Amino acid sequence: MYKTGILNSEISKVLSDLGHTDRIVIADCGLPIPKGVRKIDLALSFGVPSFESVYELVLEHMAVQKMIFAEEIKSDNPELFKKVNQSDVEKEYISHEKFKEMTRNTVAIIRTGEATPFANVILESDVLF
Repeated sequence: MYKTGILNSEISKVLSDLGHTDRIVIADCGLPIPKGVRKIDLALSFGVPSFESVYELVLEHMAVQKMIFAEEIKSDNPELFKKVNQSDVEKEYISHEKFKEMTRNTVAIIRTGEATPFANVILESDVLF
């Protein structure tokens, strides 16, 4: 049995299979999931699990070279913006419409129960060497 790390087998498998520059999404419960993109649905109720709890856990187990957020997080969710901006990882801010378009080319979308605006991130995989 897997002793440490992420207990969710789907997330663990996705992270294990990522190559350099592959992308995954951590999303709030309202982000549309494009047809053909793998959805890992963790949402239990509004706020459970939170975006922040999933985001922090995934960052512990994934080598990330870039994070992409919707520009709107800055004005519409300033508390979350402040928290995610503490990371030293390169960040890019784009329109929410472009963000939704970019999700079409991701490996998987992890849907949380988060119910605050623009609590979404695209994480681009790095290499360990």
